[in-house]
Amino acid sequence: MTNIAAVERTISSGPYSEDWASLARHTNPSWFADAKFGIFTHWGLYSVPEYRNEWYSRNMYIRDYPEFAHHVNTYGKHGEFGYKDFIPMFTAPHFDANEWCELFANAGAKYIMPVSEHHDGFQMYRSELSRWNSFDMGPHRDVLGELKNAAHAHNLHFATSNHRAEHWWFMGHGREFESDVREPMARGDFYWPAATPEPNEFDIDSTPAPSPEFLDDWLARNVEIIDNYAPELLYFDWWVQHRAFRPYLRKLTAYYYNRMAQRGLDAAICYKYDALAWGAGIVDVERGGFADATPFVWQTDTAIARNSWSYTDSLDYKSLPELIIALIDAVSKNGNLLLNVGPRADGAIAEHDRGLLAGIGDWLRANGAGIYGSRPWRVSAEGPTVQNAGMFADQEETAWTAQDWRFTARDGSIYCFCLNPGEARELVCANFAGFDGEHKPPFNGVIEGVEQLGVGAVPFGRATDGLHIREFVTTRCGSEYAGTQNALPMGFRLQIG
Repeated sequence: MTNIAAVERTISSGPYSEDWASLARHTNPSWFADAKFGIFTHWGLYSVPEYRNEWYSRNMYIRDYPEFAHHVNTYGKHGEFGYKDFIPMFTAPHFDANEWCELFANAGAKYIMPVSEHHDGFQMYRSELSRWNSFDMGPHRDVLGELKNAAHAHNLHFATSNHRAEHWWFMGHGREFESDVREPMARGDFYWPAATPEPNEFDIDSTPAPSPEFLDDWLARNVEIIDNYAPELLYFDWWVQHRAFRPYLRKLTAYYYNRMAQRGLDAAICYKYDALAWGAGIVDVERGGFADATPFVWQTDTAIARNSWSYTDSLDYKSLPELIIALIDAVSKNGNLLLNVGPRADGAIAEHDRGLLAGIGDWLRANGAGIYGSRPWRVSAEGPTVQNAGMFADQEETAWTAQDWRFTARDGSIYCFCLNPGEARELVCANFAGFDGEHKPPFNGVIEGVEQLGVGAVPFGRATDGLHIREFVTTRCGSEYAGTQNALPMGFRLQIG
């Protein structure tokens, strides 16, 4: 069990105290800014029904939701077969942490972030705080521990996310009718506390608020993860910005940073919705990004499918070019892409997901020089296409053109990525136009050569309308899982004289 006195001792003896002024002096891990690409995995008890999305455990108890009728028709009434009754079905015979991490490493990822506990409250790790976990029930595997060991074997940084904060109200609708969500209910029970009514997610003073008992439990669970698994990143979804969480979040952040410092490890919390003070962690933008390059590192987490984070039978998959462009766009603006894959209930990763990951890996092997370890150039983007900024901006694929470019810089070179070469036989990049006889061009330096990444030197010339690049090799989506036959984004290195 978590010893709060030990938590206090760690905080009092470390470099960080539980106040924002101290925590804002924390520096983010140096490896994060170089890694650029990570893999998120949403896999848990919610994967068993493989229906609609990972919020099945909430939605199955809401009478006018499709999950409600689906559940009754497929499994029976909620009082006879509730969400907890999926646990014996969650045996995961094909889960192989080493095989997962090999796949992710071959896709070009540099870190992985499996979900340790989602809103449903089922822990995917061995825990002394609750028996409702993957070691004591279901697959009887310490999933988080196995993935950490496999990640390190494949030279991947290990991170995890915890979505426990939302659990305090997540199952509350089950109280509205005859179901298995009912009293008596106490700390340690699977559905506890199942608060009602469901609060507004953006009201930081909403009521009912999480109780001190729930917040103590939230703190203890996260301390257990930090102590037993030492994740290099710890991601919180949302709700931790609620006023009731504030003292607990400050305490946990101080404990995490001090505990990792004791181990000689760099670490950071990834957060949304202003949950941490500025500078105390890494900003995360769910399914979106920033309009321009930022002076701070950040992360976008998005999924391989548009309509779910977990595997379902109705995934709306994104195309291979769209996923690669999401990576390029984030990197050009000082961000990382954390791309989610949802394994199937049995632990296998679907062929479609594998095909997309293989395509990303092939592209990165050719173009990674302009991605890994790069930094934003003084201009991040060029082109006529405007992409929506902010969260949840990925619901439709953007129609990019051969005039849309993104830029990065590394080791004295400038890297230019054409987002959609299409059928073009010549590409023109306006930011590198030549002198027109009167006005200073946007880039007034010397370009000695242009190299197509993964191919070699290509002919080029500078005219008043831009840098003209010719005789390049266009790569098209070759996989049946790519979702399109469009040309893949194309990278070039400008050799500066």
